[in-house]
Amino acid sequence: MIRLVASDIDGTIIGENNSITKRNLKAIQDMKQSNIDFTICTGKPYSMVKNFCEDLQASYGIFGNGNQIINLKTGKEIFRKTLSPEEISLCMSLAKKDNLHVHLYTENEVITPELLYMDLRNFILKDSIYHNNLEFKVVPDIEKYMQENSPVVFKLIISSPTDLQYLKEELDKKANLTVYQIKKSNQYKDKVINKEYEYLDITPSKTNKDEALAILTNYLKLSSSEVMAIGDNLNDMDMIQHSGVGVAVANAYDDVKKVATYTTINNAENSGFAEAVYKYISF
Repeated sequence: MIRLVASDIDGTIIGENNSITKRNLKAIQDMKQSNIDFTICTGKPYSMVKNFCEDLQASYGIFGNGNQIINLKTGKEIFRKTLSPEEISLCMSLAKKDNLHVHLYTENEVITPELLYMDLRNFILKDSIYHNNLEFKVVPDIEKYMQENSPVVFKLIISSPTDLQYLKEELDKKANLTVYQIKKSNQYKDKVINKEYEYLDITPSKTNKDEALAILTNYLKLSSSEVMAIGDNLNDMDMIQHSGVGVAVANAYDDVKKVATYTTINNAENSGFAEAVYKYISF
């Protein structure tokens, strides 16, 4: 019996058309009426999707790929984990060496020297379906800004139009961090900014959606067999693999589909999320 559904947002509930279908909305409403906890599970910071979570009446939220968990019914923070100044300094120095783009996420800010990649994407989406309160702070010298203001940083992104595998390997050797390498090219091209690139999503050690979902499951005294996890991207793989029912939507990366219990026939734009919900949950 599924008692909690954890879902990614972009590419899962929301498609490339940047909207949510009526059928997906109805599936979420049906879960709420059946006392099944709907949990947003995203790489985005809470401030970026807070209003969206309220619109969907989500019960819980896992944000920043797992470095913050919030009980959305009460507003109480259940868990948080942030990057240390030393970890930030290491990442920035390695990126600077190859003149790579860096931007940082605090609880309510994006700090960047220039809007270029994921930071530009999120800026464009700021007033879209998310209608968020995230502040975009463009600073001429990001290192100087960090030294003078010492912000609490949840995650750091390093972006490039070229391959970043070498840098991921270097970070894996030099620091105990969680580093996801995401490629936005070919069929996964970023259509919001019409650009191909890849990026390293960097958070504290053992920070991922799977670990966070395990913390939340334990908090709610549920077993993993009572959890359905739905997603499309590489940072969704582990939670999909380790949940009672793991679902990849049709537009998911091939590696995600390989570990899923089920891959939907429909993509995000055509209510793949709802397809999965109605397949495994009887209302």
